[in-house]
Amino acid sequence: MSRKILVTSALPYANGPIHLGHLVEYIQTDIWVRFQKLQGNECWYVCADDAHGTPIMLKARERGLTPEALIDQIGTEHRRDFAGFHIDFDNYYSTHSPENRHYSELIYSRLRDGGYIDRQTITQAYDPREAMFLPDRYIKGTCPRCGADDQYGDNCEACGASYSPDELKNPVSVLSGETPVQKESEHYFFRLQDFEDMLRHWARSEGLQDEVANKLQEWFDAGLRAWDISRDEPYFGFEIPDAPGKYFYVWLDAPIGYMASFQDLCNRRGIDFDDFWAADSDAELYHFIGKDIVYFHALFWPAMLHGAGFRTPTRVCAHGFLTVDGQKMSKSRGTFIMAETYLRHLNPEYLRYYFAAKLGSGVHDIDLSLEDFSQRVNADLVGKLVNIASRCAGFIHKRFEGRLSPHLDSPELFRRFSAEAENISGLYEDRSFARVVREVMALADEANQYIDEQKPWVAIKDPEQAASVQAVCTTGINLFRLLMLYLKPVLPETARAAETFLNVESMQWSDASQPLLDHDIAPFKPLLTRVDPDAIAAVIDESKDSLRAT
Repeated sequence: MSRKILVTSALPYANGPIHLGHLVEYIQTDIWVRFQKLQGNECWYVCADDAHGTPIMLKARERGLTPEALIDQIGTEHRRDFAGFHIDFDNYYSTHSPENRHYSELIYSRLRDGGYIDRQTITQAYDPREAMFLPDRYIKGTCPRCGADDQYGDNCEACGASYSPDELKNPVSVLSGETPVQKESEHYFFRLQDFEDMLRHWARSEGLQDEVANKLQEWFDAGLRAWDISRDEPYFGFEIPDAPGKYFYVWLDAPIGYMASFQDLCNRRGIDFDDFWAADSDAELYHFIGKDIVYFHALFWPAMLHGAGFRTPTRVCAHGFLTVDGQKMSKSRGTFIMAETYLRHLNPEYLRYYFAAKLGSGVHDIDLSLEDFSQRVNADLVGKLVNIASRCAGFIHKRFEGRLSPHLDSPELFRRFSAEAENISGLYEDRSFARVVREVMALADEANQYIDEQKPWVAIKDPEQAASVQAVCTTGINLFRLLMLYLKPVLPETARAAETFLNVESMQWSDASQPLLDHDIAPFKPLLTRVDPDAIAAVIDESKDSLRAT
């Protein structure tokens, strides 16, 4: 029976470009969604730009733009970069939308009316020249623990200590250079602690990875506290309905952006919103996120949804960070690579494949080793996978007018490859993409070994073995077809080119059971080429240059 699934990725912030670190998440999500659609499930993938907050307001001012103009410009760039990597959203929206305002106000009012919102007067750092309260990251000073200068107001990059801004020594506003003063303001707080029992029960479900469940237990043990959901003007966001001059904190309306983006899709496609978001919905809801925002997605978000009468997530899938050549992405080394820069020089499917080969179902960081990247793509995709088709297609066209044999030389080998569909689908479902790649490449090795053993280039010299050669090459082509189907979620464009070569409609998972026989195929054209070392060098050089210029 077909499943109904709604999938989201975390919302990229609308104040800068997409880089390779971001793409770990969107490629991971896109692969999973494409697999679900190949299975015949009703699966929708929505996302949006996270468009609110102080940094966007200040970035717009710096560029001489309105915040709306800035987020429109950045949104266009984000859509372009995601499309370049074949990230196939069903809807990509913005949190600065009427739908997001509606659901933010609705959820807030339901939480308020349920007794889950408190008001408290707090003291914050205030910049008298700019006439605004300062977020922690807009205050710098001397670390109170180790004495390092030029540290942010919430943590020290030198010693790793965390602290509150009022502990910082010699604090100054990043905006004006003025010494901040302490000023009182009334804020609105969501009573997260009222949802501890519900959250503990939800966390015991199968909706969290072990690492995330263990982290939640630490937070439960430390005690849940009320969460400040308001900010003072000036602020770019949605004003709180019953509180003039107060705005919803960006982290309140950002996850609600999932609902808003889906509502926009529903309006255009005639989908029933409540089928997916009602408290009694039997649809599935999956959030793919980085491990750094687990707190918001595994505590605040399900509590807000539950308190407002909506369903909670089926699963929160957290992933780790990206390193390049074993280190944090570096501007000086040219490894802080923007999506746009990569796309100018390299095939996006190389990166999709490499990330898939590294990604499992856990929360571990993954490393992009540029040397390994080149070797793996060349060996696996060019040397093994497309090599199967190129070795067989020439014989089919030169000797058999492009027509496959009515039978296979080795039906048992095809059946064994076909039987792997169930195992591979289970690995995709579990997000164990690295194991998918290993399994498929082991099969590719077997297919190449089969061709080596049959030696069609020798047999074709004997006219009496012509039918046998046709059957052998038909077997090889069918093995290639299965492997391309198994990797179609990872390599959608290569799979599309393979479908053109095979002269078939868009392959579905159910196609794995039947071979392609007595069928015309198109002339073979190279589906992928080897990674050019000069292209990788150009990406690194251009990353250094573009960053020097900014």
